[in-house]
This record gives sequence, structure tokens and C-alpha cells, in this order.
Amino acid sequence: MNVFSLVRPLLALCILTLFSRSVSFAEEIPLMPEMDDSLGTISLPYAFYNENFGTAVGYVHSVVGYPQKQAGLLATAMVGSNGSAMGFLYGRDILIPGTDRLLFDPIASVGYFSDNEGYVDGNPNFPFERAGSNGSDQDNFVTGDGWDNYFRFRLKYLLPLGQGQGDPFKPVTLKDGFLASDVTSAVAWNPLTSGRTYVELNPFYRSQQIDGDNFDSELKTNGAVFALFWDNRDFHPNPSKGNAWKINASQDFGWFDSSDSWTSVSSEYDQYFPLDFSSTFRQSVLAVDVWTCYSPSWEETPEGLIENRPPAFSGATLGGPWRMRGYASNRFSDKTAVYYSAELRMIPDWNPFDQWPVVQKYIGVEWLQFVPFVEIGRVAPSWDLSELHSDMKFDAGMGIRAWAKGIVGRLDVAVSEEAVGVQMMVSQPFQF
Repeated sequence: MNVFSLVRPLLALCILTLFSRSVSFAEEIPLMPEMDDSLGTISLPYAFYNENFGTAVGYVHSVVGYPQKQAGLLATAMVGSNGSAMGFLYGRDILIPGTDRLLFDPIASVGYFSDNEGYVDGNPNFPFERAGSNGSDQDNFVTGDGWDNYFRFRLKYLLPLGQGQGDPFKPVTLKDGFLASDVTSAVAWNPLTSGRTYVELNPFYRSQQIDGDNFDSELKTNGAVFALFWDNRDFHPNPSKGNAWKINASQDFGWFDSSDSWTSVSSEYDQYFPLDFSSTFRQSVLAVDVWTCYSPSWEETPEGLIENRPPAFSGATLGGPWRMRGYASNRFSDKTAVYYSAELRMIPDWNPFDQWPVVQKYIGVEWLQFVPFVEIGRVAPSWDLSELHSDMKFDAGMGIRAWAKGIVGRLDVAVSEEAVGVQMMVSQPFQF
């Protein structure tokens, strides 16, 4: 079970609503983050329905520009008719007092969920098959109730290299949702002169329970993620050229109440190619992404049990809003994984929201982007190129993205051999 797969559509709605304050179509925004601190505060109730919560109500309170000009906070709570309930707090780009380059992004989530599905071993109908493996049955999951609590405190330090030199919050000018100048478009292959380089430390804690009729499980994990990120894209909310590279090392040391120790390493690279094949589109970009993950601690006992395995949210996992969008969240997991994706991101000249000025005053959509995409990937018990590139999973789909008040909201629909996946989220899918 992945708690964030349950609430991403709701958080997308809340955040997009937060940014529904009127601003001019020629504006300056900070390069980091992409929010405009003048957008203010919003506090409102909302209602929704999905299969995880049933009929539900919630409340959201969000503020931009607090506790500092470049920062933002969002808090929401929700309760559903089936007994599920959740509270969520998110902050971004909060500057550590006394520093000018060290920021942190806190997340706290506490929730109780009913009748949730998890692709973990324990289904009595599949006694000799490991759930989540590449060849596993799509019905090999367990269902139950339980708590899912998650806390993260990501620290980000911007190195004084490339575009990170000087004032790290230097604004850039936008017009109609596009860069009005080329000041951030240096995309040389040299981190000393181009892009922004971050060193990250991300302490985390998570506890998960699944209590079903024939299955009971509890996972507790705590540790830290260490990362190096080079962002060499011209405009990171919606890149038109450039590239980015990130490497992560995640570690649970087995301390405190951790269920087990584990290690996971991953790397992601994405590249953007500007295209000019039709005057119908204001912008056309081919975006490609490559990701791989490996767990050196993963061990299989002679009895077939897996020890020192990372949890699904931090390991070699495919399925859900970020990778293999045509499959259920965390559908596949193993010791290692590879993933490839290509998207054709096209922004047409026309914007239907301009025909509704009353609506546009509150929504502020400056462009729509239509995105056909394909994805291919595979999990495997060893990092073997031949095995990883055989019997791979495939999906294809279409996305609609919108730039509204300094943020990209997206709706992706993907078709796989198992399902039709509908994913709603904020931000483009690569290097989130």
C-alpha cells in the first residue's frame, strides 16, 4: 500500500486551488521555487469520492510566502464513509535560519485506511509465487486495514556552482507561462558553468500496517536518503531543453524500532530536445527519461524468504503515478529495476480557457500541454542487463498538463496489459 497514491488527486486539487489567485500574464517568479509569494492564503472545505475513502469530506489550509518569501506550507485533513481518515502537512523550500543556501522540505502524514491492496506476500491463493515479481499474477495482493504514518525532513544545499552562484533566488521573467528571456538557458555539459547542483540529506520514518482476514503485517523503517542532483534544464517546471541527473543512496541502519536494515541506490537521467515540426504549436519538446535502482542488501534465504529488502516506496519499484503509469501503484518490486520513458510534450497556440474570462480570473491557466507517451520497464532479482531487458512491461498513454498560477498540474491516462491507469498529480513526471 502506498498512502500517497490514495491522496495525490486530492493534493493536486488542493495545491491547484491554492494558486487560483489572479496575477498578470507577464510576471516574475523565483527560479527556485516556481511559486509566486504574492498568491496568499486559502482555507476551504472540499468533498470527493474514490474507492479507498468512499464518500469523503476534507479541509485544506495553504499559504505561500510563509514562513519566508520563497517558502510554502499546505495542511489538509480528510475522513471517508468507509472508515479511512488522513492528515497531511507539507512544506517546501524553507530556508534554515542563519543560512542563505540550505533549505528543507518537511512532510508529515498520519492516516488510517480501510480495505487497501498491497502487493506483498501473504495471499493464500498464490502460495508459491512472490508478489510483485516480474512474472507475478496481477491478483497476487493482500487486502486489509491499518495505519500508515510517514515523516520526512529533506535538507537541500545549493552549491555555489554554475547558475547557483550569486543570488540563488534571482527571479526570471515569464510571459504567458513561458520564459521571456534566455537568461536561464545555459545548458553546457559542465556543472561548474551550467545548471544548479544540490547536495541533499533526507531523514525519514515510516510505519505501515495491513490487518486482513488471513494476513497481518507491520513494517517500520527509518533512515536517510543521500543525494546529489545536477539540474541543467532551462526551466525546471517545464523544460524545453537541457538535461538533469540525480543519484540517490537510501539506507535504513536497523536502528530504533526498524523492522530490518536495508540499502538501496538509484540513478535517473532525463534529456529534453526542442522540436519545430508544426506552426500549430507554441512549443514542442521530446522528453526522455532513464532510471535504474538496485538493492545490494537484498538477500533471499534457502526457504525463499527475502531479508534486508527496501520497502516499496524506496526500492526497485514500478507502477503508479511516476513510472509505469498503466499499472497499479507499487505493482512490481524486486532487487533491481530499469525504466525508460519518452514523452512528446506539445503546447498548442489556442487556450480554451481564454474564452471564459470569469473562470480564467480564478483558475489562471496560461497553457495546456498534450502529451502522448510510452513507457517500458522491468524488475528482476539481479542487475543483469540481459534479464532486465527481456520480458519487459510496456504501456502507452496520453497526458494533459496545465500551467496554472506557477505550477504544472497533470492528468495521465495509460493503458497496459493489466489495466487502464488514471494518474493525477502536480509537476511533470521526471526528476520530481
